[in-house]
Amino acid sequence: MISVAQKLHRRQHSKVKSLIFYVKGKVFSGKGEGAEFIKLPWVRKQIMEKFGFIPYVGTLNVRLADECLAVKNLLKKAKAVEISPTSGFCRGKCFGAYLRGNLKCAIVIPEIASYPEDIIEVIAPINLRERLQLKDGDTVEIKILL
Repeated sequence: MISVAQKLHRRQHSKVKSLIFYVKGKVFSGKGEGAEFIKLPWVRKQIMEKFGFIPYVGTLNVRLADECLAVKNLLKKAKAVEISPTSGFCRGKCFGAYLRGNLKCAIVIPEIASYPEDIIEVIAPINLRERLQLKDGDTVEIKILL
């Protein structure tokens, strides 16, 4: 049996087009820090250049299910699309993703030592809570592309 780590290693060292992971978690309200980050012109510009959309000012906070924490740890080691910061800001690792099958988005993993291991933030060109009628406690499944 091939482990997830071995699959990831093979993807990074082969000509395979992409590797797909699914993670599940519960939506929760954050402190608004993601929205403040997304408002920054240099962040918006890089997201547009790297993902092809202008992000809605805000993130969807998702607390991952315990069984999905291994995937997040692999993502932290995987080759990602990076948001390169200006002075005084942290770097962020991003991955293309989809919600509800075909809703294009991206996940962001801030590179902050104290950032919780069980949380990811989702960005999209729309307000995901409104469009998908999500509320705190709802479970979402995210398809992540590597």
